[in-house]
Amino acid sequence: MKVPDLYVGKRLFVGEGEPISLGIGPTEARGSAYIEGPAIIGSPTAFPFNYGTLMVGPNRNKEATTPVVPGALCSGVHNPYSLAIDGNAAIFDHLDVAQNIAAGNNIVAQGEVISRCGLHILSAKKNFDIPHPSKEGWRLRHTCPEGPSNDVYIRGRVKNQTEIVLPNYWKNFVDFSSITVSLTPIGAHQNVIVKGILEDRVLLQSQGGIPIHCYYHIFAERSDGEKLISEYPGTSPADYPGNNDEYSVSGYHYDVKE
Repeated sequence: MKVPDLYVGKRLFVGEGEPISLGIGPTEARGSAYIEGPAIIGSPTAFPFNYGTLMVGPNRNKEATTPVVPGALCSGVHNPYSLAIDGNAAIFDHLDVAQNIAAGNNIVAQGEVISRCGLHILSAKKNFDIPHPSKEGWRLRHTCPEGPSNDVYIRGRVKNQTEIVLPNYWKNFVDFSSITVSLTPIGAHQNVIVKGILEDRVLLQSQGGIPIHCYYHIFAERSDGEKLISEYPGTSPADYPGNNDEYSVSGYHYDVKE
């Protein structure tokens, strides 16, 4: 049965249940609504199965079509949207997105940000923040090193050996001409030097054949893709003169903070 406009002056309840968040008795919120669900808004055929409590499909009402106005609210590349929110939104559980996430400002994560695309993830500051492992009521935040090249590194200790074996994946992963090696002797001066760098190892030598015992730290620049251009003229990351497809900051003004 079709009816003309329907006005609900107080509250609208559809289904069973007592929505305590809407208030009870004198505290009940006027103009509120509770729908047990599932509920579909928009195209009735957009969801062939029951996907959730609330399912929002494409707008099929031709009387409610909003034209795309450059510079106006909700005039993004995917307009018209199925769902538009002017204000803050909260999701307390998982958020699954089948396509892109476009952000006009920061994307902030309390945990890891993981990319499955195999490309770089670069941002203003890369860090992780966890409960402190030894101080109750404290937290621990670490940040990643930053530099003018896309470097990888290995570190460790050598004892009674004359070589440092490099990771086997470095063969087609790093520029071997960019390798630098730092050595710190342990216990006594041994005059340890880098005798040579091969495709799979770093050769060491000590004065007089003294047994080598030292820490090492080896950096190398990645060879996949273009070399990083650390300085360039422009007003935003979109002006980067190299291949921006290798990075995730194109068009993102991370130097603008609210």
